[in-house]
Amino acid sequence: MNRLIFTLLLLIGSVSAYALTIGEQADSAYMAEDYSGAIELYTRSIELNGHSSDIHYNLGNAYYRNGKLGKAVVEYERALRLSPANADARTNLEFVKSRIQDRPEDDTAFFAGLHRKAVSGMSANAWAWIAFVIFLLFMGAVALYIFANSVALRKTGFFGGITLLVIFAYTLLAAHDSYTNARSHETAVVTVPSTQLSSTPRASKSGNDKVVTIHEGTAVEIVDSVATPDDPVSPKWYNVKINNSTKAWLRASDIERI
Repeated sequence: MNRLIFTLLLLIGSVSAYALTIGEQADSAYMAEDYSGAIELYTRSIELNGHSSDIHYNLGNAYYRNGKLGKAVVEYERALRLSPANADARTNLEFVKSRIQDRPEDDTAFFAGLHRKAVSGMSANAWAWIAFVIFLLFMGAVALYIFANSVALRKTGFFGGITLLVIFAYTLLAAHDSYTNARSHETAVVTVPSTQLSSTPRASKSGNDKVVTIHEGTAVEIVDSVATPDDPVSPKWYNVKINNSTKAWLRASDIERI
């Protein structure tokens, strides 16, 4: 019995040591310019040790060095979802996007665009802490309005409280949207060299229904999906939006969800 317990502990220790060193193996492969090996090892590290912003950032670097821009975009985006403060991932993402062939015009409304940038710039927890601080300031403004003897101070408390209440409401909205976006899988990226947007969810023999060709690295928003088991090209299609004005179908196998 003691020998059996010792053998089990030895096996567990060996597996743990392997799991701890696989990230270092991936780093070594990357430094040796074995990018395919690094991709395999980083992916295995995620499977064994779980997700982290740094490991997805490193995997994105390996994909970029291996010439797979779409996969690199996916991993940088995943790194930023886990940690919006990862400045290296944000810098590399912007660099890779600058090398993508397709750059659809962003037709998002001005204030909606500002809100999206604000939400993506911080985690839900960070927004929640800001909301908490704003709420404390709001309570201070209420106290100032109630207890101050000076009319000027009471006016400051009243109007300051209204302003802080509006800011507090926005920070709660931002925290909610940041939390929702971090767990949403409706955004995807083209990971093949090119694919065809189609007006129907199946491969056309005539080719008359093709809308436009989009290339690797282009981000899309998944709106709907349909199974096409009788389609020899793709058993599943996604209805996607490129921006608010362009909507079409493409093969599910040509994109990867973030």
